Amino acid sequence: MGTPPKGTRVEAVLLDMEGTLYANGAALPGAVEAVAALRELGVGLRFLTNTDSLTVERVHGQLTEYGFAVRPDEVFSPVVAAGRLLEDEKAVTYGLVSADLESTLPTVSVTGPYTHVVVGDCRDRLDYARLDDAFGAVRAGAKLLALQNGRYFKRPGRDHIDTGALVAALEYATGESAQVLGKPAPAFFRLAAESLGLGDRPGSCLVVGDDATTDVRGGHDAGMRTVQVRTGKWADQKADGLTGHAGHEIGDVRELAALVTEVNRE
Repeated sequence: MGTPPKGTRVEAVLLDMEGTLYANGAALPGAVEAVAALRELGVGLRFLTNTDSLTVERVHGQLTEYGFAVRPDEVFSPVVAAGRLLEDEKAVTYGLVSADLESTLPTVSVTGPYTHVVVGDCRDRLDYARLDDAFGAVRAGAKLLALQNGRYFKRPGRDHIDTGALVAALEYATGESAQVLGKPAPAFFRLAAESLGLGDRPGSCLVVGDDATTDVRGGHDAGMRTVQVRTGKWADQKADGLTGHAGHEIGDVRELAALVTEVNRE
């Protein structure tokens, strides 16, 4: 959809979480205060995550543990998007997801025939039998849904393979393409905007994140302004030549309130 026209005010900020607000189990320096400064500006806030192994309630609990003042309804994840879609489509779902999520997704069933297969982070219970069950359901006609398709995520000591690799394996084996529900799918960002009453004005939303391939790309494709922070995955992606496409680039979220103020003066 491209960049919003100059003069469009920022009415809401959609903040990535890991690598942008916190890393390695702690808030990044000044991030708690940066969120408070945005609230003082009066803009709406949504906290976006591609975390696909935890419920929204547990994600909210992590944020509050790190010191952020956040309401549960301000947290937006692909789990939220999946729940809405599956209920709307009256799905019978095979869940290749964590045990935590399987108990909360509304349409997961222990028996088929299945209309949908949902794939998320399931490292706590992944084996070939479950892969074969998902493979068989898709070959029998079930729609393949990916909570997200990230390549890897960062943890202290090493990086870890992410859900996208598992999704790619099922796509290759079945010959079917997955519908991605999380970042960078534009629909994910538009749903977040709708939850703020801005569904008809995506250009008034500012997407902020460390990942050029999910936060920046997805926000841009949804018709929103984008900001890349030079924290989290930024250094790795800069080395790979993936950065430089955001509308704005800042050192970290401590500079964000000043940027919003500047944009709204234009």
